Amino acid sequence: MVNVDKLYESVAAKGHVCVGLDTAADYVPPSERNKAKNDAEAVLAFNKALVDATFDVSACYKVQIAYYEEMGLAGLNTYAETLKYIRSKNCLIIADIKRGDIADTALRYAKAHFSGDFQADFVTLSPYMGMDSIEPWLKEAQNSGKGAFVLMRTSNPGMKDFEYLDVSDGKRVYHKVGDKMASLAQQYKGKYDYGMFGVVVGCTERDEAAAIRQNYPNLFFLIPGYGTQGGGALDAALLLREGNGGVVNASRSIITAWQKEAGFETADNNFAAAAARNAAVKMRDEIKGAL
Repeated sequence: MVNVDKLYESVAAKGHVCVGLDTAADYVPPSERNKAKNDAEAVLAFNKALVDATFDVSACYKVQIAYYEEMGLAGLNTYAETLKYIRSKNCLIIADIKRGDIADTALRYAKAHFSGDFQADFVTLSPYMGMDSIEPWLKEAQNSGKGAFVLMRTSNPGMKDFEYLDVSDGKRVYHKVGDKMASLAQQYKGKYDYGMFGVVVGCTERDEAAAIRQNYPNLFFLIPGYGTQGGGALDAALLLREGNGGVVNASRSIITAWQKEAGFETADNNFAAAAARNAAVKMRDEIKGAL
C-alpha cells in the first residue's frame, strides 16, 4: 500500500488534523526547559508528551526540520528521535523540508529522508527548478511507497509574488504546478484514486478553494494556514473532497495552546499536552462540522 492510501485511511479513522511539531525551545513550559540538560532535550520530552496526548486524534504529524537544525547536532538528534517516536505510535510523518534541487543531489536528499535516521512517510518539495527536481524523489518513492507534497499555492502573503503570476490561457503559475502534478497523479496513484504525490494548498484564500478542489480531484492536499495564519474550518473544508483528500495542518495553535490556559505560569509538559489535545479535538470537530 502506498502512503497516500494510508493517509486517506488515517483521515477516515481520525479526522483531518495534522499536528505540526514545529517546536521552538521557547514553546516548552519554562519549568520543563529549566530542568533539561539542554534545549534539544527539552524539546524532545515536550514532543513526546504532545504525541502521547494527540496520536489518536491526529491523522499525521508534520515536523519542520528548521526548528531542529537551529539547535545544531543535538537538535538533529531530537529531530530523528521525534520521528522515531511518532513511528512507534504507528502514525504517519510529513517531513517539512521543502527541498528543491535536481539530479543526483535530489536523489541524495530523497535517500536521506525516505530512509535512515531521518526517515519520513512524506516530504515537502519546491518545484520551481522544474520537474527534474521532482522526478528523483518519485523514482525513490516507487521503491518504498513514500509520498510528497509539492508547493502549489501556499498560505503566506508573499505567495502572490510568484505563485500568482499570469502565464498563459488565464492561468497562474500555481495552476501550472497543479497541472503538472495532476498529470503525474494519473501515472502514479493509489487505490483511492489519489496520486502518490500531492500538493500544498493553503486555506487562507477562500474564494479560490472550491475551484482548486474541482480542478485537481486526484491530488491529495496538505493544507496549511489554519489557526494562527487566519484560516478556519470552512476554508479548510472547501479544499476537501467527499470528506477526505486532505490533511489540515496546525502548529502553534496546538502546541502552544497551553499558553492561553488559566494557570499556564506553572505549566509542565502534562499541562501542555492536555491543552494540545483539547485544541486538536476542537479543530477536528470544527472541520467535521463544516463539511
